[in-house]
Amino acid sequence: MLSAANRLLLRSHTQILSKSLASASELKKTPLYDYHVEKGGKMVGFAGWSLPVSYPDLTHVQSHLHTRKGVSIFDVSHMLQLHIHGKDRVKFMESVIVADVESLTPDTGTLSLITNDKGGIIDDCIVHKSSAGFLNLVCNAGCADKDLAHLMERCSEAQGSGMDVAIEVKPNHSLIAVQGPLTQAVLQQGVSSDLSLLYFNHTALVDVWGIPCRVTRCGYTGEDGVEISVPDDRVVELVEKLTSVSDEVKLAGLGARDSLRLEAGLCLYGNDIDETTTPVEAALMWTISKRRRAARDFPGAGVIMDQFEARPKSGKRRVGIVVEKAPGRPHYPVLNTDGAVVGEITSGSPSPCTKQNICMAYVDHKYVKNGTPLQVQVKKKVFPATKVAMPFQPTNYYNPPK
Repeated sequence: MLSAANRLLLRSHTQILSKSLASASELKKTPLYDYHVEKGGKMVGFAGWSLPVSYPDLTHVQSHLHTRKGVSIFDVSHMLQLHIHGKDRVKFMESVIVADVESLTPDTGTLSLITNDKGGIIDDCIVHKSSAGFLNLVCNAGCADKDLAHLMERCSEAQGSGMDVAIEVKPNHSLIAVQGPLTQAVLQQGVSSDLSLLYFNHTALVDVWGIPCRVTRCGYTGEDGVEISVPDDRVVELVEKLTSVSDEVKLAGLGARDSLRLEAGLCLYGNDIDETTTPVEAALMWTISKRRRAARDFPGAGVIMDQFEARPKSGKRRVGIVVEKAPGRPHYPVLNTDGAVVGEITSGSPSPCTKQNICMAYVDHKYVKNGTPLQVQVKKKVFPATKVAMPFQPTNYYNPPK
């Protein structure tokens, strides 16, 4: 029988997953689909794909906690992987995302945002500058169709203006996320190069147990880890090798992935950010460098910079909230101590690590100070809450020594 904590977590993350449910016949399958089924993965629809939400060997809470102390493998092959080619690739990329791509050193990258002309967030993405002469872009699966259409339209316009740029959908490659503090020790067994020199957001072409891969030190859990782009026809071989070298390596699903990212204070597109929110409101201005801010040459720069310069005197902000006694859910109202509605929860769940009911919410700018007392309305009841700093759980990214 599921514990109360597991039932609460399952309900929280099933609500998120159900937003993308489709009939089984309509769902796309990753190259690991049969492997997931063979291992007993509970398959659900997410962003048009059939993916495991959990596995029978670990409960949601156990899988979450295991990732914080061991190694977990997540199938993220549903993500959109693109290569941007041409001598004007950097100039083009900076015309559609907010990152300072020009300043990236070879084989490094960063989180960025694709913005629209109103300053809204079309998607969040990861961009890396490859020493092989192209840019590598990874976008969310739920936004893949609109992202690709948007980027191809902008690329066509750029080509029409004389720019040398082309977009290639990376063919026949899966993507797995290997996450947890023991990732380096496990992966090093199959790699000849020294992984201690591969820092957070650095990427390299590496043979992993003889399989040609791109290994990038990043992830969506707040832990140290990597994402590995691997040929479709060898991804099962790679996962089987990883799970065979140590008992500390476990398969994990969407449920643990969502609660892990929430503890780390990371946004879920469609819940915490979308085309109606700006980087200022979403507390993501750190993705825009001083050079890009000064140049105001990214989509929606006028709106975004005007908001930024007016802060903190107006608007809403994404914040962390801890609720007493009851878990917060998306769309639950956030109230001030007088009972007036001042915001809304966008993500919420019991935290396996902190043992608190943690939430992300957008609140009026007057309530963004840490320690500010608030309330959350859960159906017909109101529960005390407090504005807190994010991440809720300290992150453990593998950064260079200072």
